[in-house]
Amino acid sequence: MSSEGPTVDSLLDRNRSWADEMTRADPEFFSRLAQQQAPRYLWIGCSDSRVPANQILGLMPGEIFVHRNVANVVVHSDLNCLSVMQFALDVLKTRHIIVCGHYGCGGVHAALHDMKMGLIDNWLRHVQDVRNRNRQELLALKDDHERLVRLCELNVLAQAINVAETTVLQDAWARGQEVAVHSLIYGLDNGILRSLSNSFNSPEDVLKRKGELGW
Repeated sequence: MSSEGPTVDSLLDRNRSWADEMTRADPEFFSRLAQQQAPRYLWIGCSDSRVPANQILGLMPGEIFVHRNVANVVVHSDLNCLSVMQFALDVLKTRHIIVCGHYGCGGVHAALHDMKMGLIDNWLRHVQDVRNRNRQELLALKDDHERLVRLCELNVLAQAINVAETTVLQDAWARGQEVAVHSLIYGLDNGILRSLSNSFNSPEDVLKRKGELGW
């Protein structure tokens, strides 16, 4: 193994060991998994390698449908994210959408401080919009650490509202489909998930929460 980490060959070896272990524990696991997926949850999270959805939720493969991008942003023009949502709702009949951010997010940090990082600056502009909308609250905090913590939280809340306001979810609610949107944030320092808001189960819930936030 090199000082840079496992080689691709060693990763393949690890994969075979993992597959053997899973098969010993449950000989039918992969045959069942190959037939269909029926996840109850859609996870929209950050691409950060330290925040893997299955592991931190204690779920097995096939139990959660995952979409990840830098700073867990949901944009109404992002056909990638919208396609994932539509597949989850229309085909998989997922009942829960989890928007999960994490404290110490590098993308949120860059947006908070107007850092120039290249192409990604255009993507993080969406997080800067959240910052700008909450500028007075953030400036009232005592230091940059507290501002980063709070912006990570506000970004999750904003993206959960964006999820709820997509045509995909609005259409699902309009046809009576039961779908809840949850806002969670993850602590890198302790591995704990925390809920930031009551779940959204209807357009009325979204309007109420926006009113509480002054948005």
